[in-house]
Order: sequence, then C-alpha cells, then structure tokens
Amino acid sequence: MRRFEQSLTERDGLGEAIVPVAEGLISGTADEPVLLGSECRRCGTVTFPRQDACPRCTSTDVRERSLARRGTLWTWTVQRFLPKTPPYVGDDSEEFEPYGVGYVELPGEVRVEARLTESDPARLRIGMEMELTLIPAPGRAEVMTFGFRPVEAR
Repeated sequence: MRRFEQSLTERDGLGEAIVPVAEGLISGTADEPVLLGSECRRCGTVTFPRQDACPRCTSTDVRERSLARRGTLWTWTVQRFLPKTPPYVGDDSEEFEPYGVGYVELPGEVRVEARLTESDPARLRIGMEMELTLIPAPGRAEVMTFGFRPVEAR
C-alpha cells in the first residue's frame, strides 16, 4: 500500500479521515502530498496524470513517477463564476467564492493545471514559487484534491 493510501485510514488533527478525489492521483501524506505522473522509458516524456502510453512517441513502456512538490507559477487566472454541474458538485451561487486556477511548471518535468489557494490577483505573479498542498474538492468538503499554494504564504 502507498503511504497516502495508508494515511487514508489514519486521522488528521481534526479527527477526520482523509479521502482523495481519485485513486492513483496523489501519494505521500496529508502534510507532504506527492502527485503521481508517468514517465516514458523510451523518450523520457513526463505526464500528469499518469498515462498508459506516451503522448509523444506512443510507447507503452511507461513507469509511474512521483513528481516534484515545488514549481513555479507559469500562468494563472481567477475563476469568478460557478462552474457547471456536472462534473462539479454543488450549484449554490450564493456560497460560491472565486478561486485561483493556474499552471505550475515542475522543473524538468511537466506543467500541472491546478486550483490555487490564493485568488487575490495582487498576491499572484508569474514565476513565483509554488508548493503542492491538499485542499477540499469543490462542493465536497470531505474529499481532498491537490492544489498549489505560494511558498511565501506558509
């Protein structure tokens, strides 16, 4: 069993079980999550999420790869309207809060699209250092997904 899967049966500081949004996407622990990607053994292309075949050379000789936890903000925007349901859960526009979305470039690996913990445009800048974290999935507070936070926000 992977460390993150083992931690699903453990309790966090609030006494709640940690439930991932999808199996095989995240490993590690709640305090130090790790994204699971894949790497082509033929050409070295790294992908996220994991894939069974390489999008560059079509080889099926790929292996699972743990990705870096830190990277730089490549680009970003703020989602200011409620996404459609499905696939998003919830449709209460009164409770909706804008959130940051961006691409984080993991050095020498891949760019990952993710929610950001910061949504204030004055606090986001291209090139800033970001770190992987777990956040509640939209509309599903009991389910955790991945996101990135500015390193200086810690």
